[in-house]
Amino acid sequence: MAGVEDRPILFASMDKLANWARANSLWPAQFGLACCAIEMMATAGSRFDLSRFGAEVMRASPRQADVMIVAGRVSQKMAPVVRQLYDQMPEPKWVISMGACASVGGVFNNYAIVQGVDRVVPVDIYVPGCPPTPEGLIEGVMKLQQKIMQGGRPVAPAMPIAQGEARA
Repeated sequence: MAGVEDRPILFASMDKLANWARANSLWPAQFGLACCAIEMMATAGSRFDLSRFGAEVMRASPRQADVMIVAGRVSQKMAPVVRQLYDQMPEPKWVISMGACASVGGVFNNYAIVQGVDRVVPVDIYVPGCPPTPEGLIEGVMKLQQKIMQGGRPVAPAMPIAQGEARA
């Protein structure tokens, strides 16, 4: 029985239990910037029912959310606000970039639009499309749940606010 004491069974099980709880009780921040927000709202409706996946409660306060779904294009003016909301979220936190505009700037290749929200906050899951379908967002949530279950990125690295700007 000397070998039983050396195995960290309790701690490994507690980590798996915590990751399971985090993955199955996601609270997304209610945060839509453009047309993709309509598709995001549709996922919470009765037809698609995001609550089946444990992400039922869309929070209006970043202090009560652990997932930020960036739905739509991010302007240069909005980038510091997105970063501030992200910083106000408690750890662990995750980000889903929804749509072509949030992921790479979409068709708006100009000075006013951030060419990818990953220049502002660290992104865990990218949902493609213009506009992405509610099914696509649900698949993104399921991929995020798989990532969390495997212990993916519980603490985010510090990043600059926007292109080349340093945080104070």
